Amino acid sequence: MPKPHERTVLLTGFDPFGGESLNPSWLAAEALHGETIAGRRIVAVQLPTSFARGPRTLRAAIRRHAPELIVCVGQAGGRAQISLERVAINVDDARIADNDGAQPVDTPIVRGGPAAYFSTLPIKTMFAALHEADIPAEISQTAGAFVCNRVFYALMHALAEDANLRVGIRGGFVHIPYLPEQAAARPGAPSLSLGIVVAGLRIMIETALRIRKDRRIAAGATH
Repeated sequence: MPKPHERTVLLTGFDPFGGESLNPSWLAAEALHGETIAGRRIVAVQLPTSFARGPRTLRAAIRRHAPELIVCVGQAGGRAQISLERVAINVDDARIADNDGAQPVDTPIVRGGPAAYFSTLPIKTMFAALHEADIPAEISQTAGAFVCNRVFYALMHALAEDANLRVGIRGGFVHIPYLPEQAAARPGAPSLSLGIVVAGLRIMIETALRIRKDRRIAAGATH
């Protein structure tokens, strides 16, 4: 539980899935656990790669830690840059099974819920800050339809609809590439080192805490 008046940021990553022995999203989140950024303590929580259990674990963590900012991180093998996700869609459609063996096909996450939610993080400003630090990054228009998107949608739905959550919490989702040791088993697959990913997360969190409203992408940056 947070100490009285302690201000926190919730940072989540996933456990390994799909036969992997590690998940860089959790390694990166874990590396920042307990660190203080812009006066807020980082609390890292591991989510199961499960359509059912991932959102439940996230919601429990939100209630326990009462963060003012939430950044969920997932692995996107094949991507070459840190991807700041813009939108979560209301559908589960799994190419592979999750860690519980579930493999939904074209199933609504929330029946009757909005078709999509947008991130409430200042993703353009975060992107510009990463660009200025020479960290490879992009703004992504799709978080897929696997557990990452499920958690992203569940996060934004909870923040929009759950009156028991503290008003004003902002949140969103970030995808990261393979680590070099994972890419080594996949010739030609892009990767980023854990150190670069951790540095990028630190920049993104600091930027999101400092800037509430997005601004135009800096001249010369692309996405």
